[in-house]
Amino acid sequence: MAFFRPRVSREAEVRYHADLEISKRYPELLGRAREAEQVLRDLRAADADEIELRAAGRALDKELTEALRAAEAGQRAAFGVKSYDDRIARRKAKATPKGATWTMEVEQLRTLREENRMWGIPRVPRPVPSAR
Repeated sequence: MAFFRPRVSREAEVRYHADLEISKRYPELLGRAREAEQVLRDLRAADADEIELRAAGRALDKELTEALRAAEAGQRAAFGVKSYDDRIARRKAKATPKGATWTMEVEQLRTLREENRMWGIPRVPRPVPSAR
């Protein structure tokens, strides 16, 4: 009796290698997000106007989003090629030390991004239209 081990799909291999390439930029993107966060903190400490704070908050959001995309790609790549096609393999890989580390990193970045979107980007007041 011959045992057959099914291979992963070609699409899964292509996505895996693409995620590996994207995740290589993660440290650089995380550094850029830290710089944007420092700029925002410096502006808050200098008591800058809302327009500058809004621009800095949006820049931080952009950098956090890019870092999050790279972290998610790293997470998927850490889970392995089989996890692209198999949900059980993905769930098992999440429990490995490497998978748990990437999952924690992704969750922290999501939390930072959502916190920035809620409280870090000041809303510019709009004039209320007069009722005629």
